[in-house]
Amino acid sequence: MQPLQFSQMALTKKISSHNFKAFLWHATFLAFAKNFMDVDTIIPSMIVESGGGAMHIGILTAIMMGGSSFTQLFFAPYLSNKTYKKKFLLAAINTRVFALFGLGALLFLLTTQQHNYVLWLVFFFITAFSLAGAFANISYVDILGKSVNQDKRKTFFSTTQIISGVIVLSAAFLAKRMLEWKEYPLNYAFMFFTGAVLLLIATAGFWSIKEVVPSQLKISGLKAFFKVLKTELKENKKLVYFLGYINTQGVAISFLPFIILYSKQMFQTESSDAGIYLIYKVIGVVFVSVLVLLGAKKVKYNLLLFSNVILSLALAVLALLLKDASSIKYIFIIGGVVYSLFSMSMNGLLLEVSGNENRALYTGFAGAGNILPAIFPLIGGSIITAFGFNTFFILFMVIILLAAYFIYKIDCKK
Repeated sequence: MQPLQFSQMALTKKISSHNFKAFLWHATFLAFAKNFMDVDTIIPSMIVESGGGAMHIGILTAIMMGGSSFTQLFFAPYLSNKTYKKKFLLAAINTRVFALFGLGALLFLLTTQQHNYVLWLVFFFITAFSLAGAFANISYVDILGKSVNQDKRKTFFSTTQIISGVIVLSAAFLAKRMLEWKEYPLNYAFMFFTGAVLLLIATAGFWSIKEVVPSQLKISGLKAFFKVLKTELKENKKLVYFLGYINTQGVAISFLPFIILYSKQMFQTESSDAGIYLIYKVIGVVFVSVLVLLGAKKVKYNLLLFSNVILSLALAVLALLLKDASSIKYIFIIGGVVYSLFSMSMNGLLLEVSGNENRALYTGFAGAGNILPAIFPLIGGSIITAFGFNTFFILFMVIILLAAYFIYKIDCKK
């Protein structure tokens, strides 16, 4: 690892403000798009409607959640060598747009005779969509860290969450109506077409970004990358605990897709119910986003982290106590809170444990923390098939409890 020297422009307050707005533009239209490609409700529901079972949900969740993030570990060495990363960010985002259009076209042209192999084509497009997202995230975090002043970052994360939440809540009702408008597979086809168009509009924010600060780090291959990782783990103990946190608390974001399957098998829920669950999930996101935004300068990361552990445990407890479908909505409300807290705290912690020069590298390191989140859905699918949902819920709680230890050791002061 060696720093490179480049002439560069300064990140002025004006440029930082411009980039702040550009990132918000992307976040705004991404919020519109999210409802039509939601990984916790819409996509799992589509898989179940296509005839998928516990193992299919496990594979899907592994790809969308932990698996795609784990690949950041391999993307980071390549991207860390790039002085400017805007063009790579745009290429990845446009790949996601293409994948959504492809998924929509597949479902639009689907006939009843094609159901036997449609799941594998669905997995192909979802894999492309997810891997492109992982590739994009490295550049996104690096550019955000270099292009928005430090004193505005927590405000950015909380503002993004509240704006996104309000928009998603409004658009969730449209998504619900769209699911009810047509029968499967046309309803999901129109959902993904709409998501692709909105995501394409969102890319305008990235085109507008002024990336004036170059990266000055060079990694010569994957072997050197792992050598740097080993060195950083020795010198920065907070990185060790940060990876431990992601590796445990990270399984929480893979919980809701299994609840979609659980509700279908136990209470015979339908496509329209997925729209309802989406609305309740968004209510949870908006609720916690408002609270964090109001106290952005006062709320400590430790409070957010420990609160997320408690709420994640509550998810499994409620699932164990479910007696009828009417109570499922509470799981999705809490699930929205958990998802939002994890997103805000993880990105914020990553910025705290890393520096400007190594941020892209640390984003790749964060992929190492997704080993357990990547395999947990596969293990979960197998456990559900062999032993039932209750055993899966108990295992989930044990892993989440381990996250409390790593939070204690990180001891974030901000």
